[in-house]
Amino acid sequence: MAKVLEGLYYSESHEYVRVEGDCGFIGITDYAQHALGNVVYVDMPEVDDEVSAGEEFGAVESVKAASDLFSPVSGTVVEVNEALEDQPELINEDAFENWIIKVQLSDKTELDGLMDAAAYERFCNKEG
Repeated sequence: MAKVLEGLYYSESHEYVRVEGDCGFIGITDYAQHALGNVVYVDMPEVDDEVSAGEEFGAVESVKAASDLFSPVSGTVVEVNEALEDQPELINEDAFENWIIKVQLSDKTELDGLMDAAAYERFCNKEG
């Protein structure tokens, strides 16, 4: 069973948001990295790019497939995880520790539309 962490927000496209203050750290879930297999490349936006809830912001490529990344929230990219440029496999090692982008949240009410850990676990069990 994939790991699901309490206190995060989850989307149906298997991204998570960890909120700290007015910022959100966005990455893919443990479930998603298991489904993808060995991650070989992460396509990330630039700092200062705008992301919108439900819109594509990049992609993750694995030996099996490429998967678009969809932002669970709207905001401005304030940081990208540069470690993933040289070591994309860090996502496989710990998907929750190795977030992809950090976003200045523009509308915290968007979080209300995302799942909590229990709801996401139920969602994954139905999907799996």
